[in-house]
Amino acid sequence: MDLSTLKPAKGSIKNKKRRGRGEGSGLGVTAGRGHKGYGSRGGSKKRAWFEGGQMPLQRRLPKFGFTNIRKITSQVVNIGDLQDLADIKIIDKSILIEKGLVRKKNLPVKILGSGELTSKVNVKVDSISKSAQEKIEKLGGTVTLI
Repeated sequence: MDLSTLKPAKGSIKNKKRRGRGEGSGLGVTAGRGHKGYGSRGGSKKRAWFEGGQMPLQRRLPKFGFTNIRKITSQVVNIGDLQDLADIKIIDKSILIEKGLVRKKNLPVKILGSGELTSKVNVKVDSISKSAQEKIEKLGGTVTLI
């Protein structure tokens, strides 16, 4: 047995329907498109979500939910990530961007208390969780809120 003798399984390959090739083919005259109407014309296409004129699903289902336009989403940095930056005098947003812990300069930064901190750090951020503030101040560091 080698690659040149491989063939598809019997009955798995069918001949393509040759539409509009005479009455004897069974698909002559209208080429399987029916008579008249939009779908019989060239270039016609039905949208993937079209349901034959039935009320479409996205209109049958009720609207729900709410988007709060005043919601402030903060960029989150865990205290464990600050351990690598302990040698820096004051850790602020620009340093966090530089080190790749935060991406956007126009969004606020919040420090969370996940992870361990072993050395003193001075932090200047928009907000901080209670547990993170306690961990920083316990080691003699300072927290300045902008």
